[in-house]
Amino acid sequence: MKKIAKLLLLLFIAIQFFRPEKNIDQGNHLAGFIDETNPPENVKAILTDSCFDCHSNNTEYPWYNNIAPVSWWLSEHIKDAKADLNLSDWNNYNKRQKDHKLGELIEVIEEAEMPLKEYTWVHKRARLSQEQREAILEWARRTKALYGLGPLPK
Repeated sequence: MKKIAKLLLLLFIAIQFFRPEKNIDQGNHLAGFIDETNPPENVKAILTDSCFDCHSNNTEYPWYNNIAPVSWWLSEHIKDAKADLNLSDWNNYNKRQKDHKLGELIEVIEEAEMPLKEYTWVHKRARLSQEQREAILEWARRTKALYGLGPLPK
């Protein structure tokens, strides 16, 4: 039993040297999204607390991200989230893609699928009240409708 415990401890220590690349980008990587979609300040604050860590090119990592295998798990969650919606790449989406992305955002907020429960366990500020959900939905529906009217929503 002691040999197994020592082997597991050694394995745990060894995996600490294999870290995934962090999702960190310098600069104002969300400017295009914010400028174009023009969320009200309350919605912008909600998006900052609940969405940007996983759905942008810059994550504010918690202390436990320095421990493998948690770091690998977080890295995969962020990669998957950015594959679905990367707000830092908003300017690279065409109008049809933006409309579709907003439609998906509306759906996951309506269904309370986002933010993920795993994220809100530790990030209490990311938990959305019904009032916050309604604010996001109102902004997203308005912005989605504006994409159908003209070149850029204002």
